Amino acid sequence: MKILVTGAAGFIGMHTAEVLLARGDEVVGLDNLNDYYDPRLKEDRLARLTPYPAFRFVKLDVADRAGMERLFAEEKFDRVIHLAAQAGVRYSLQNPHAYVDSNLVGFMNILEGCRHSNVAHLVYASSSSVYGGNTKMPFSEHDSVDHPVSIYAATKKANELMAHTYSHLYGLATTGLRFFTVYGPWGRPDMALFLFTKAILEGRPIDVFNYGKMKRDFTYVDDIVEGVVRVLDRVAEPDPEFDALRPDPARSNAPYRVFNIGNHTPVDLTEFIEAIEYALGKSAERRFLPLQDGDVPATYADVAELSAWTGFAPATGVREGVARFVEWYRTYHRV
Repeated sequence: MKILVTGAAGFIGMHTAEVLLARGDEVVGLDNLNDYYDPRLKEDRLARLTPYPAFRFVKLDVADRAGMERLFAEEKFDRVIHLAAQAGVRYSLQNPHAYVDSNLVGFMNILEGCRHSNVAHLVYASSSSVYGGNTKMPFSEHDSVDHPVSIYAATKKANELMAHTYSHLYGLATTGLRFFTVYGPWGRPDMALFLFTKAILEGRPIDVFNYGKMKRDFTYVDDIVEGVVRVLDRVAEPDPEFDALRPDPARSNAPYRVFNIGNHTPVDLTEFIEAIEYALGKSAERRFLPLQDGDVPATYADVAELSAWTGFAPATGVREGVARFVEWYRTYHRV
């Protein structure tokens, strides 16, 4: 298939493009290479993709309406994996407009491109952040997600609503994937694993928020990509048993689906830090701080729906995944 992967120079985007190329798909990778973090890391990720003859890179911002219209008109994609977004909960507190431009305007351009060029299936990144103030565990796609606690989360919830509208109005098959704390080699420098590893190696203290009383459903990137590709290959379809009197947020009488992708194994932040210390062979100095605005104390994914739909559920343990990241980090940074 000919597949557009947006955010191809990003963490999940690069890994996804690699898997698609390895199995024989043609991939057009789009990214604007912005400086939210060091663009050199993005360029180095792209360098892993360029040797594939079936890969082409397009430098373009998804918020560029005219550019996106031209891209879709010229390329005629079979399917689209939309991973480009302004990421980060804490950054959204200082720069909310960046999230509107990328996550709302950009997503509208993706939807319009898919609609007008008859894309067979749009798979897009949502986030576990949409669960916001929910305290019922594990988080289920069947639960209401109407109480976001950051503008980032609100834009991801909006993406799901926008996608449903296009599925309903135009028959565009859309599947949203709520990612749970993705980590692994080539990860983002603003994520905890990267920050902790860097600080420990440099002998600096690490910031431990909510005084360490945090749980996260850490999900290894290879598991995320496996889920993305499996979902891509099974096109969303209407639920014949959808009941409009008791509507299920995860399904519809339109070709629309939403799934969690998480490890279904929440890990205490202290245990995560211990896994990093073990992999590095070095102890961390902890600086305990209160919960940050926009953060939630715990995440925990119910993945029964994903497993039933694709036959797959993430299962890589934190010790194994962290060790792989540390090995990559030491090699990449020569430390």
